[in-house]
Amino acid sequence: MSILTDTMTDKSPKSAADNDTDDRVDWLGELRGLALMLLAVLAFHSLVAKPFYIPSESMMPNLLVGDRLVVSKYPYGWSWSSASFHVLPRGDWRVWADTPEYGDIIIPVHPVRDEDYIKRVVALPGDRIAVRNGQIVLNGVPVPQTVEPPVEIPVDANAPCNSFDYPQMRMRKPSGALVCAIPTLRETLPNGATYLVLDTQRDAPLDNMDEVSVPEGHVFAMGDNRDNSADSRASATPQGGGLGGPIPLKNVGGRAEFITFSLDGTTSLNPVTWFTSLRGGRAWSTLRPAIADKRAAEEQGATE
Repeated sequence: MSILTDTMTDKSPKSAADNDTDDRVDWLGELRGLALMLLAVLAFHSLVAKPFYIPSESMMPNLLVGDRLVVSKYPYGWSWSSASFHVLPRGDWRVWADTPEYGDIIIPVHPVRDEDYIKRVVALPGDRIAVRNGQIVLNGVPVPQTVEPPVEIPVDANAPCNSFDYPQMRMRKPSGALVCAIPTLRETLPNGATYLVLDTQRDAPLDNMDEVSVPEGHVFAMGDNRDNSADSRASATPQGGGLGGPIPLKNVGGRAEFITFSLDGTTSLNPVTWFTSLRGGRAWSTLRPAIADKRAAEEQGATE
């Protein structure tokens, strides 16, 4: 009995000072953990993949305002433009460099401003490219374009179908749905990459371009909405707003892969709208171009 009593008396309660020490937050450790987490996210976004959103109509009908997508960073190697938020200084270096393919949707950075664009590759290093009446002429051969049924894009806050860019194209279907029915062409590049393009205005400012040669280490890129895209055809001045000709591959920050979700522009602070504003049928759509039969594409080009 005495042994038990002696043991219990040795276990004296902790003092208030000891409790305060145990409850004290290690702020330095917390900040270190937060910094490491942020660095890991930045590294992933710079080296592997990052989210991207579509702010303009330049890639309609394949990308709509409000689309959210994933951009992979490694397909063409890494350069200063790969880093998120453009934290690295501009430079000529590239690591594990590779060249895009015809039809790839890339993320070029403006040659002067740290501003990301999204365009489609239509000419590769060594190519000669011109535009005549809205049709690409690649190495002296017109790129095949075939007429497709008008694409019907649902009208919403992010796709208003304004009458200036799309005159008399807003229509109401028998179901009551309001859509923008836009005349559409299918374009097929030499490797068979095929996709839809819009060319709604004849004799638009960028419908004609003299032939230019694409230097080594460069590509030429255009938006799919040909009359509403400031791309390689347009000057890089504030007035032109474009990319100023062929794009150095060191300025290409990645390749668009797939859409994760799309918003119609009605999202607000009300949590209900976080779901009601989602567009149906766009999530997980691939952004890699379909590949048509190359021989058929060549024969079609020869007959036009």
